Amino acid sequence: MLSNSTKSEVVIKSDKYPAAIPFIIGNEAAERFSFYGMRSILSVFLVAQFFNPSGNAALNAVAEAKSNEQVHLFVSLAYFTPMIGALLADWFFGKYKVILYVSIIYCVGHLFLAMFDTDLTWFGYGLTLIAIGAGGIKSCVSANMGDQFNKTNEHLMSKVFGWFYFAINAGSVVSNFFIPILYDKYGASVAFGVPGILMALATLIFWLGRKKYIIVPPSGIDFDAKKFKEGLAAAGKVLLVFAFVPLFWAMWDQSLAEWVLQAKKLDLTFVGDYKILPSQVQLANPVFLVSFLPVFTYLIYPFCDKIGLKLTPLRKIGTGLILTGLSFVIIAQIQDTIDAGGNPSVWRQIFGYLVLSWGEILVWVTCLEYSYTNSPKYMKSTMAAIGLLTVSLGNYLVALMNESIAKGGYFSYLRVSGHESAYYWFFVKLMIAEVIIFMLVSRFIKERRYVGED
Repeated sequence: MLSNSTKSEVVIKSDKYPAAIPFIIGNEAAERFSFYGMRSILSVFLVAQFFNPSGNAALNAVAEAKSNEQVHLFVSLAYFTPMIGALLADWFFGKYKVILYVSIIYCVGHLFLAMFDTDLTWFGYGLTLIAIGAGGIKSCVSANMGDQFNKTNEHLMSKVFGWFYFAINAGSVVSNFFIPILYDKYGASVAFGVPGILMALATLIFWLGRKKYIIVPPSGIDFDAKKFKEGLAAAGKVLLVFAFVPLFWAMWDQSLAEWVLQAKKLDLTFVGDYKILPSQVQLANPVFLVSFLPVFTYLIYPFCDKIGLKLTPLRKIGTGLILTGLSFVIIAQIQDTIDAGGNPSVWRQIFGYLVLSWGEILVWVTCLEYSYTNSPKYMKSTMAAIGLLTVSLGNYLVALMNESIAKGGYFSYLRVSGHESAYYWFFVKLMIAEVIIFMLVSRFIKERRYVGED
């Protein structure tokens, strides 16, 4: 017969998903449409509208470097502000209020882009508001989703995080296809306005689910010594893993900036006589993510478990870093062909997006879950923000590199006309070094899961 203490430890598993999940995922899909839709044309728009409107070939390298610098600075800010949003949520207002109110700032930023598409100063203010809005809610959304689970249904969490990422990329797929067409046919104000409408819809969807959420109240500024010690230890482990992620993002985010500008120099014939727009090539990433997330979740991972190959989070991340490096090998080889005067097919770059997408599934989907499960309840949003800081840091470093290139500084040797592939090979070498170090360090990292705590 079971003792009382043993009985209390028995947890009855449930296959019922939390009622709030459809609202959280619907909100994320619409919000990501707005963000990636705007971003899909941003690098091309900045060159055409502000940095090289005459299309002067002699100014192109500097104009592209300026555009890349601005795009990466914007992304860096968008992924720095999650830490502020997380602290406001965890300490003062709770995740629900932060997500709702900051989303309104987000909508105003989109309005500025649509209204001031010929004024770089005010356009920049719009980008700043979007960065604050997107970043302010970013860490709270995934942590809020994790809060909907408890010990009875935590086994469903990996699948829901997979579908959460599926929603992100479903929104991205649609926006990356249609927004470049709107920009090409109707101009910037319309192309930037439609994402603003979708952000307003995202805010509405989130508000409609207000009675379904399990809301974890803010903890206040808590300097309890025991909690501080536990939180510090948990943060140390997460930071040790995430120390390897900035380079991943420094490389990944180039697929929405540098790779797009490279696409302008490719043979963009897609099928038959049909040609795609340079800004539409990046559509390959979310399409591959939407296609392969279920494959990894329901086929590859279970198959590996079945044959006794334990895919721990750290093994997934390490494999993803290797694939990210391989994607840049493909892009560097394409640039070698361009530098030699060739006109490579866009399909070669699409293959690079495929490999990069596999790497993203293994690295970042794993990191989303890792940052939640390895942090105490009172630090969930903060830990998610720590993960997002890796995106900010990676983009900031690339922005500094492009600033150096634009001003003829140290890194300008990577963009010498006719030898621009050196830029991509530089990142391949960095990733090789990082993978070696990660393999050595990861052996000493141990996990502790905090899920469904009282």
